[in-house]
Amino acid sequence: MAAALLPETASRLLTPETLRTAAKQSQGIHLVPISLRRAIKRYLRDQDKTHMHRKVLLLSSSFERAKGTGAELAAASTRSALLDDPHAPASAEQRTARWKVQSSYGDIGLRYREDETVAYVASRMPAIYAACHRVLREVRRRSPGFAPKNVLDFGAGPSSALWAMRAVWPKSIERVNLIEPSKEMQRAGQTLLDNLKGLPLIHSYDSIQELNRSIEKHERRHDLVISSYALGEIPSLNDRITIVRQLWDLTKDVLVLLEPGTPQGSKIISQMRSYILWMEKRKCRKSEKSTGAAPSKMKSMVLQEDLLKDGAFVVAPCPHDGRCPLENSDKYCHFVQRLERTSSQRIYKRSKGVPLRGFEDEKFCYVALRRGKRPEEAWPLDGMKFDTLKERHAKRSPEDLIIDYDDQFPSGEDEEAPDSDEDSLVPYASDTQELSLFHESGEEEEEEPIRADLGGGWGRIIYSPIRRGRQVQMDVCRATKRDASEGAFERVVVTQSKNPALHLQARKSLWGDLWPF
Repeated sequence: MAAALLPETASRLLTPETLRTAAKQSQGIHLVPISLRRAIKRYLRDQDKTHMHRKVLLLSSSFERAKGTGAELAAASTRSALLDDPHAPASAEQRTARWKVQSSYGDIGLRYREDETVAYVASRMPAIYAACHRVLREVRRRSPGFAPKNVLDFGAGPSSALWAMRAVWPKSIERVNLIEPSKEMQRAGQTLLDNLKGLPLIHSYDSIQELNRSIEKHERRHDLVISSYALGEIPSLNDRITIVRQLWDLTKDVLVLLEPGTPQGSKIISQMRSYILWMEKRKCRKSEKSTGAAPSKMKSMVLQEDLLKDGAFVVAPCPHDGRCPLENSDKYCHFVQRLERTSSQRIYKRSKGVPLRGFEDEKFCYVALRRGKRPEEAWPLDGMKFDTLKERHAKRSPEDLIIDYDDQFPSGEDEEAPDSDEDSLVPYASDTQELSLFHESGEEEEEEPIRADLGGGWGRIIYSPIRRGRQVQMDVCRATKRDASEGAFERVVVTQSKNPALHLQARKSLWGDLWPF
């Protein structure tokens, strides 16, 4: 009965006009908040800035070396290697190698000493903040009831993700646990957060094992767990799988993994996504078998309640929980966020003989996973009828074609001069964007009236749409089944003559937006 009402409800809530609002997920140019820019300036003012350009170049070359090492190891791995149970190693030698991560995270990856930390804050922190803000903002929009209180940030660095989380959920976060093996990075994060009001309770740890030893067992699960730009610095695939499994065990609701927008970063995200979904599907199958063999009715009810808590589904960017359709292709899934460069980036970043632009494009890959079953929602275009361009023209009345020249060309007497110079001032977006993140605001952020649900009816636009005359071509990743268990990568072509409403939406759509089905 409830399932039969879903299409009717969707058609009542969504119209061709509100579809565009619900599908919008991309952002324009992101302005780094003034509070973060001032904190970076204060931090760099107290640091040794000699040979700063060289330090930034050395940090960039370190990233390239780590990316090359990870690409070689990833090329040697196969999909079947991800499906092996890490809890069942074949020999004692493999068992010790698996738990090497207990003492070696931070040694097998990049080592952030003082020079690398200063260069990281000056050149990379604003871009990583912008990428984290973009991803967490979408998680909030797709899950409006989700407001995390306890948060875990793995590979926190100088707390770039913490600044983004506070911007997206300024009032709900109460406790933050940071895992960062580099002492220099920990000190940098503490310095950047100095003199800020309204901060949650923050604790820093060197490893996941230290976190588990320091807090009680019932407090280990966090509402939100995020790992930003950390997994790619660990070249070993086995250690990477172990870390992601431990992070998933520490997740109560949502896990967010974020990596650079490179083929290697996309492969890491795809591998970790496949592993978590496979692990939860296997757990659900075991629970179903135990439910079928339950001797008593009371035990069966308890097992069914546990079964509802098991499972996992993708919140973003994937509209389905099946195998990635780009897995064995020459394309890879990534997105881009443009941000205005800060003064430190403009000073210390170099360009090869070309003037440095005032903005930069940060490419990133990500996945946001949530515990539980994907909600069964009606698809947005169910029960919705669109007119063709010929039908729309046929419905026009003759009065609509009359042009009122008096309204088009007003006389000079009707124009009124402005009362003062203040009325003619043009408001800029930065006037409202550059507010301090850590000060309480009397006005809450305006809620969007229409949101895209978590059902399988919303596809994801991969790459920039191609606009050719009255035709728009888009590469869309979409679900092929109603339960979003399988997906496909398709080329969607929308023309103005067949569907002018969706054609207008397609012309305004950008890379990373949703597309209704």
